[in-house]
Formats: sequence, C-alpha cells, structure tokens
Amino acid sequence: MSTIQSILTDDHDHCDDLFAEAENQVASAQNETDWQRAQSVFERFHSTTLMHLAREEQALFPAFESASGMPGGPTYVMRHEHTQMRDSLNAMAHALAEEDRDGYLGQSETLLMLMRQHNMKEEQMLYRMCDQVLAGERNALLERIALMTD
Repeated sequence: MSTIQSILTDDHDHCDDLFAEAENQVASAQNETDWQRAQSVFERFHSTTLMHLAREEQALFPAFESASGMPGGPTYVMRHEHTQMRDSLNAMAHALAEEDRDGYLGQSETLLMLMRQHNMKEEQMLYRMCDQVLAGERNALLERIALMTD
C-alpha cells in the first residue's frame, strides 16, 4: 500500500537527483553548449520542484488542514519555507541566465540547506501526521496528487 510519506519522499528524492545534476552541469560548464545543457537540466529541476510544491499546497496541505483543524500549524511553516525555496530558485535561474557560475552555486548552496531541513521536517513529521489524519481519504488524495503534472 502506498503512503503519503512514501510517495512524497520519493518525490523529494527525484527533486534531489535533478538538483545535483543541475549543479554538476553548472559547475562544469565551459562553453555555450555546456551552458545550454545546464539550462535544460535546471529547467527540469525547477519545474519538477515547483510541481512538488504545488502538490503539497493545492492538495495535501488543504486536506490535512481540513481534517486536522490546524490551518496555522505545520503547514503554515511549510508554506513559508516553500516561499523561501521559490526565491532561491528564482535567484538561481537569474544567475544561470547570466552564466554566473559563482552566483548560481552560492544560491544552490542556500537552497540545498533549505531543502534538507524542510524535507526532514516533512518526512519525519508532517507526512506521518498526514498518513494518520488522512487515512480514510489517502488513496483518493494520492490519486489526485498523481494526476497533477507539470
């Protein structure tokens, strides 16, 4: 049986893999072709990450808040952290467009720290809470999340 925790943790892992691939492409870019490849990989990472955030904000968080009666609880904190991550992603996109390796890598370091802390809170606390609180509607919720695509 799939759980919220297993599905969204796998989503985190996929985003992490794309993050590392994009960072490696930027770090090793030497010419226009390399920068174009880095841009392409970053765009996949960027869109995949934004879709993950949307799945949480548009499907998971509202369902959890409704079922738990906690609109100002852990999901409030997660939304704030999502805003911080979007800001870092935008700064990375700008640095990449300028072919600014140091600017990109500096922002990616910031994003990596944000993502690690954020993902740990979700995986070790929030997703487990969601699996408990949303047990009766888990399958329908996971189906809705699966239908959300970039």
